[in-house]
Amino acid sequence: MYQKPSAAFIAASWIALGTGMIGYLIGLFRADMLLNEKGYYFTVLMFGLFAVVSLQKSVRDRLENIPVTDLYYGICWFATILSIVLLIVGLWNATLLPSEKGFYAFSFLLSIFGAITVQKNTRDSQARDTNSQQ
Repeated sequence: MYQKPSAAFIAASWIALGTGMIGYLIGLFRADMLLNEKGYYFTVLMFGLFAVVSLQKSVRDRLENIPVTDLYYGICWFATILSIVLLIVGLWNATLLPSEKGFYAFSFLLSIFGAITVQKNTRDSQARDTNSQQ
């Protein structure tokens, strides 16, 4: 049985995505790091967001019996794990205070959680619109 996501859950998802991304980006903007370091952390965030959205779509497609190749599915998992590992390695080797490292880690996790739930809600809303038109 299909159940439409509530407005509160949709709002919470967008707030999680926005809060995580904006917090992470403000932290980068205000950070006392070289531009190439800021670029690294920005790229890791964008890569991670893309990877989790692609993974969520692939998982959902498989659940709905929409063909997804094993190769693409594996690449989605690899990219998601790689983005997290790249963040961990970057923070491990960074000359930041532990509180700053924690800030970036939790902002990143909040962002990818928000991206997954926004993608889920978007998919659920599209499925509902498609079912109501038939």
